[in-house]
Amino acid sequence: MGEFLVGLSGLRLPPMVRVRQSFPGTTIADVAAAVRAELAKPTIAASLRPGMRVAVAVGSRGIAGLATIVTTLVAGLAARGVGVVIIPAMGSHGGASADGQREVLARLGVTEVACGAPIVSGMATTSVAQLRWDGTGYTTEPASAASTASTEGGALPVHVAADALAVDAVIPVVRIKPHTGFRGDYESGICKMLAIGLGKHAGCSRLHREGYPRFAMLIPAAARAVLATGKVAFALAVVENAHERTALVEAVPAARVMAREPELLREARLLMPRLLMPEIDVLVVERFGKDISGVGMDPNVTGRGELGVPADFRGPRIGRIVVLALTEAAGGNATGIGMADVITERFLAAIDRGATATNVLTSGSLGGGKIPLAIPGDDQAILAAASCVPGVAAGEARIVRVRDTLHLSEIAVSENLVAQARTIAGITVGGAFAGDWDRDGEHGGPARGPS
Repeated sequence: MGEFLVGLSGLRLPPMVRVRQSFPGTTIADVAAAVRAELAKPTIAASLRPGMRVAVAVGSRGIAGLATIVTTLVAGLAARGVGVVIIPAMGSHGGASADGQREVLARLGVTEVACGAPIVSGMATTSVAQLRWDGTGYTTEPASAASTASTEGGALPVHVAADALAVDAVIPVVRIKPHTGFRGDYESGICKMLAIGLGKHAGCSRLHREGYPRFAMLIPAAARAVLATGKVAFALAVVENAHERTALVEAVPAARVMAREPELLREARLLMPRLLMPEIDVLVVERFGKDISGVGMDPNVTGRGELGVPADFRGPRIGRIVVLALTEAAGGNATGIGMADVITERFLAAIDRGATATNVLTSGSLGGGKIPLAIPGDDQAILAAASCVPGVAAGEARIVRVRDTLHLSEIAVSENLVAQARTIAGITVGGAFAGDWDRDGEHGGPARGPS
């Protein structure tokens, strides 16, 4: 076989230079101590009675120190005489199977041995209410046994995991952050886990059929229905800073969820990381996966979402995006890869087409399941993308390389971007970059799962 593009084999990647990006935000030094302090609050302690059985609901998203947070929470509950189980709350992730969701938790470090509580993983659900679209919003009605699979425009059942309804109380552990596909007062956080995560495959897939344009109204409406069951004691909410370190841990009582979550979301939005370079011809993303973002790489960083450029996007104009590898913690789920332009053959080989199809079809965002052009070799994939930037010669392409869209404190830029980088507030230019991310800096912390 000849070369894919005339002249491609003669191109070489430019030298790359290490760059530090600085962002505001505090970091909690002792996350375990912060969790214990939240449990000790009078309103939280009052919701826990000796002898009750509680389910700690854990999702599939990457949260810094997730295993530590869950382990500390379980130990604190047990010390108060509470029986604890852990349940997955992740919609259709893990191939929409009980074993698959248990495996997702294990890849995130949440196991029975590590966390000190049995994991109960099932996919059965019960409808606790139903919603109906009235043209401007959703109204709530009592659950109907006949409404488990409603048609367009009819009753919309709100599913809740049977395992969550079988205990005395549920405590979701969530990270609050801007969503990848819609904007509203409630995005990724407590309400979304109640509405979609605890809804398992049945609830997740049905709610997604409504489409992202309605999510700003749908998510809070469904969450209110779940809260009305009285099963939620409180949520343990986490907000992270731009360096992907824990900035805030807060136990939010059920009665305060609807008022407090929008405030925490605004704080999370202010702390979000971004790429400070204004224009990038080729963005190279080394790692992509569900443990990093719901769509593998965060549209709030790349500017590429399932519905186009996210509202209030503050990042750079990016010509082409190349993705090199799928994280092991993603379990083969490549949902969102359709937002890239070029991938490597090794990425293609790592895709579990069944897990990806399940997640893509459940979300209804078919664009996220499209497979980009796959090229053998990392350098060749990057050079192929550089050869396809309109109006830019391949050898002059401005290239930025990131480990993933979670870790943006340290990036690498091609030499032709160094002069501009020196003029940008928040950027410090370092020495040569040879693929060795600084383990003493941002990447020295615990991994969010194998990579």
